[in-house]
Amino acid sequence: MNTIRYDFRSDTVTKPSAAMRTAMAEAEVGDDVYGDDPTVNRLEQRMAAMLGKDAAIFVASGTQSNLLALMSYCGRGDEFMAGQDAHCYKYEAGGAAVLGSIQPQPIAHQADGTMALNDIEAAIKSGDIHFATTKVIALENTLGGRVLPVDYMEAVGEIAARHGLGLHLDGARAFNASVALGMNIKDFTAAFDSVSICLSKGLGAPVGSVLVGRSDLIETARRHRKMLGGGMRQSGILAAAGLYALDHNIVRLSEDHRRAKQLAHGLARYDALSVTQPNTNIIFVEIDRRVGDSFTDFLVQRGVGITGRYGQQRWVTHLNIDDEAVDGALELVAEFFQRH
Repeated sequence: MNTIRYDFRSDTVTKPSAAMRTAMAEAEVGDDVYGDDPTVNRLEQRMAAMLGKDAAIFVASGTQSNLLALMSYCGRGDEFMAGQDAHCYKYEAGGAAVLGSIQPQPIAHQADGTMALNDIEAAIKSGDIHFATTKVIALENTLGGRVLPVDYMEAVGEIAARHGLGLHLDGARAFNASVALGMNIKDFTAAFDSVSICLSKGLGAPVGSVLVGRSDLIETARRHRKMLGGGMRQSGILAAAGLYALDHNIVRLSEDHRRAKQLAHGLARYDALSVTQPNTNIIFVEIDRRVGDSFTDFLVQRGVGITGRYGQQRWVTHLNIDDEAVDGALELVAEFFQRH
């Protein structure tokens, strides 16, 4: 039984609204593997147009979307480059290596979440039989809720172009970043050959991501999706939720960002908590070791869903977190410190 009252664990926990469920129930469907599902086709065409790219493919998850992208750039024994903490390197079960026979080249992050441009360029390998050949650079934005600068992404794009490499964006929360910057998503993603957009995080759909990019990459990705068992049939039921999200849940991301700032401000009142002020909807909290896990345990026992142990917490705001949830959680935080 789920006893969580205020669920800050992730924006993946969002539940479809009644209106989204209605859109799903009424979706016109067909067999997507044959290209016959009109709702999936509409979602793919819309996402490609929104990002100013050639084509798109609807897939089950962000992990699958990133894997399909990397496999579309790289053959067996080729290399992709990503940050040491990038999701496609660190948190996707080594899928690129296991399923794509692609070697990762992780690069250390700087304090602001970027990878040093000199480090990227120095790690590129081409033409030497001793090394895996670098084929693509993968960036992630947002990274842990931080918005990486657009001029930084463009600078990495210039390096990629200079060396004939692809440039992929894990944009699971790219709409959070573009809303935070007040930018159109097309301009925000302009530097990239491919972009993965997650529909089931802040946008609130129950399932799915979309890989958007050059037509040749998406055609290859479609073949890999089938190979990996990702070809879905009457998936317009799921794509309808994505279309609803694009219509209703982009602009409101600013509400999640506002609530994250409100939450961070409340947490920062306590000397035992070191709070990273959020750019978007994710807050990291370092806990004084004298408090230890007792703070996290206290909150969890009282129905506050958060992730992290051993001195760090992550709080994430989303469309199912309202002002009452933020206030309720902060009241419990205050109760803990009054007792201790």
